[in-house]
Amino acid sequence: MDIRIIDKAFSVCKLQNINGINFEDDFCFLGKTDEELSLVCATQFVPQNTTEREDGWRAFRIEGVLDFSLIGILSEISGILAGAKIGIFVISTYNTDYILVKEKDFEKALDSLKTEGYHIKG
Repeated sequence: MDIRIIDKAFSVCKLQNINGINFEDDFCFLGKTDEELSLVCATQFVPQNTTEREDGWRAFRIEGVLDFSLIGILSEISGILAGAKIGIFVISTYNTDYILVKEKDFEKALDSLKTEGYHIKG
């Protein structure tokens, strides 16, 4: 399976509202529930109305479009990274999954996945 590195620094944020979100950037993940409004975006585009934020994330995605019938892909990757003591933040879209890890763990995460047979594309 192929993993594609996303060459950006990301932040995970909690917002008051959607004002100021840069929807023109290639990566902007917005989640809304009855309890919160969360945004994952490039650190350079964190909106002013952010109430909480955590910087220092890097990301990669599982390449290709994942069929909904596929089982265990994310579980396997998260297991590999958990075995390497690397925490993750995951975003799932219709097509695929995005895995974010802290900058300090990024190379270790990629090395762990390579060791388990994943192909890393940059």
